[in-house]
This record gives sequence, structure tokens and C-alpha cells, in this order.
Amino acid sequence: MLELLKTRRSIRKYQKREVEREKLDIILKSALLSPSSRGRKPWEFIVVSNPEVLGKLSQCREHSSRFLAGAPLGIVVVADPTECDVWIEDTSIAAIIIQLTSHSIGLGSCWIQVRERMHSEIKKAEDFIKEVLEIPEKYSVECIIGIGYIGEDKESHYMDTLPSHKIHYDKY
Repeated sequence: MLELLKTRRSIRKYQKREVEREKLDIILKSALLSPSSRGRKPWEFIVVSNPEVLGKLSQCREHSSRFLAGAPLGIVVVADPTECDVWIEDTSIAAIIIQLTSHSIGLGSCWIQVRERMHSEIKKAEDFIKEVLEIPEKYSVECIIGIGYIGEDKESHYMDTLPSHKIHYDKY
């Protein structure tokens, strides 16, 4: 697990290569196995592989989402907030499980934050995505995870550069 965490990086450039159904199934099963508060599983996942739709979704935010247009796959993580008061935490856990699973099977990924972000000065990113994907109003969108075969080189994290000063024992 430590090696997986050291080598996982946010990947924003992907090869022009489709993600195989077998790998997608592994990712989705892992997401469905994600822990959630009191086992309520308030999350749901919208898998997007249509290049036209990915192109539209890449415009959900002004800058940080553009890379999604070049990804072969996106998973939109949503939840029904009435199912659980900690849906934000539950969707975040599921999203990182998606990212770690993707990395473990040779794929890269990157998180696009949606909740509390804007599409434009007057429209929320969440509202834009709900329109594009026809998501029912009761759902909230936490994020989109772009996924694909890695198309850029990034170095691993180094153990000697970890911010160890942020660890405290027994008291602050």
C-alpha cells in the first residue's frame, strides 16, 4: 500500500486508448465496496466514456477541468444528501478508492472538485453537470474522477520530503 501511495500521482494527460471493460468493472466493484457511515452507501456513480459528453463535462469549471476532454473515462461521484449526513465524507472515500484502484491496475486518474465550485460567475459547476447528465435534483455532485492510461511522466513522492512535522503523538 505504501508503494501504491508513493507512486500515485494526479494524471491529466492520457493515451488515446480505451479503458477495457474488465478494468472498469474492477474500479466500479471497488467503489461499491467503499466504506460508508453506518453502511448507508449514499453514493452513486455515473460512468462517462462518450467523448462528446466528456468534452462537455470538461467545461464544468473555468480551468481545472479541461483535461477531462482528453480522458477516455470519467466517473462522476454523486450522493443523495438525505441518505446520510456525512455524504461528503462517504463520497470522498469512494472517490479515493476509485483513484487508488485505478492506479493499482495501471491507470492514471485525477480528481476534479465539483462541490462548492463554480462553472461561471453565476452558475455552479454542480448545476452545469446536472444539466449535462440529467441528474435528478435531489442528488449532490462531489467530484469527477478522470481515468485513463497514463500519458505523462511524473516522479514518485519521496519519503524524505514528507511533512513529518504534521504528525503529533499523544497531544498537539
